[in-house]
Amino acid sequence: MLILVIRTLILYATVVISLRIMGKRQLGELQPSELVVAIMISDLASVPMQAIDIPILSGIIPVLTLIVAEVFMSYLSLKSKRIRKFFSGEPSIVVYNGHINEEELGRLRFNINDLIEELRLNNCHDISDVAVAVIETSGKLSVIPKDKARSVTVEDMKIENPRHEGLPCTLVSDGSINREELERSGKEREWLDKELKKRGIKNVKEVFIASLDAEDELYIQKKGEKGVFGKSGG
Repeated sequence: MLILVIRTLILYATVVISLRIMGKRQLGELQPSELVVAIMISDLASVPMQAIDIPILSGIIPVLTLIVAEVFMSYLSLKSKRIRKFFSGEPSIVVYNGHINEEELGRLRFNINDLIEELRLNNCHDISDVAVAVIETSGKLSVIPKDKARSVTVEDMKIENPRHEGLPCTLVSDGSINREELERSGKEREWLDKELKKRGIKNVKEVFIASLDAEDELYIQKKGEKGVFGKSGG
């Protein structure tokens, strides 16, 4: 009995440490590849936990192998947009300005009842009130309501020249220009180069992220640029 308890604690510690190595995101919304790894880890760890005749290393070694593979793939995804897109996919706009994108829903095998249910969970009961609804790579639906559908509207607050909100266009990601987003923003490559030069950036590869919001305000963060962040616990 004591041996079984010790084996269980060792495997428990191995799984917990493995999840910590994989990153805190594992504890939140999982990407498809991360979900597969999490399921496989729990399955591999349970076998030697239940059968004492199976060497404990038969459970630990496969778990560590999966962790190394996941960390390696995470690194490749960080460096390559194509690999990141292959393993994690891309966010999909399913509602834009109150209009449902039927083709995108079909491609995602996401039926209209699922969409309406998710909108209700986001406190949006009328599709016509939706400015943008996006299915994230985690499968979660993000909803940006129209101004008139907000809990406290700008009309109620009597604010002059209210700020309009919408889905920002990510023009540059990790030094690579997103041409589809640039086209959606209505801007040209020359405009982007000019704006970068204004900020002393000579090459787009120096940019970690550049996004343009609905007010035509350009946000730019250079690679290696240090910010001030609060220290998280744990």
